[in-house]
Amino acid sequence: MRRRLPPLNALKAFEAAGRHQSFTLAAAELRVTHGAVSRHVQALEAWLGAWLGAPLFERHNRRVVLTEVGRAYLAEIGAALDRVALASARQIERGRTRVLHVNALATFTLRWLIPRLSAFQRANPAIEVRLTTSNVPLAHLAEPFDVAIRGGPDAYPDHAAVAFLPERRIPVCSPALLRRLPLRVPADLARHTLLHAATLPEVWPHWLQAAGVPNLRPQRSVTLEHFYLTLQAALDGLGVAMGPERLVADDVAAGRLTLPFSGPALPARRYHAYVPEARAEDPAVRAFCDWLPTAA
Repeated sequence: MRRRLPPLNALKAFEAAGRHQSFTLAAAELRVTHGAVSRHVQALEAWLGAWLGAPLFERHNRRVVLTEVGRAYLAEIGAALDRVALASARQIERGRTRVLHVNALATFTLRWLIPRLSAFQRANPAIEVRLTTSNVPLAHLAEPFDVAIRGGPDAYPDHAAVAFLPERRIPVCSPALLRRLPLRVPADLARHTLLHAATLPEVWPHWLQAAGVPNLRPQRSVTLEHFYLTLQAALDGLGVAMGPERLVADDVAAGRLTLPFSGPALPARRYHAYVPEARAEDPAVRAFCDWLPTAA
């Protein structure tokens, strides 16, 4: 059935003039002239004339006042325009990309998160993840974030923490290096280069202590600035690194790295997603935090 609709510009002019009780203020809101508002209202009154039998406004010298008919009509037209605006806003929101700011540890980002992130993007095409990396505690993190990934559990005021990935540390090296210099027992590390991270200087000493060779002297030691650099050096056959087991799992599965010993493994802090409480119910934040355990 075809709708009988009055001119839509005339409805907008009437609704604005009725709210303001002023053609001048309505003109300023709609960015048209006073005369344009007046003409639109007259056109609407003419269109409705056969049914209304009365004008929508009483015109006075410098002001207008809604008639009883005008007030009743405004109540319905205002509500209808509100529904149109709301429906339009919802459609615009559906088509808008939501940017999700995630700050994560550098090695975790490179070795675990980035290789899996395409799966999250395919499942959530309306969410754009913007990654930044930092190893500083959240209390000293200056930039705003929706989700931060750190070890834990730690307690931060006004933040919720969700554990999603356990971790432990164990030596790793390239298979080619192992073929040249086999590692059968921890004491064999004396013939190898040990790769140290400047940010985690205690890891190798703790492991050697746990392995029963606390006084072992390797052939040489190489210290690199970041932990992820030691893993890259291990991949390139430079020496043996202490690998976070979950972060090297993909390389081990692909044969790029190998675990020369079955143990001991040092316990490490479990990975947690930290979310500001003000963002905890954000659908994009919830989608990302729900996805993290499934990606593990």
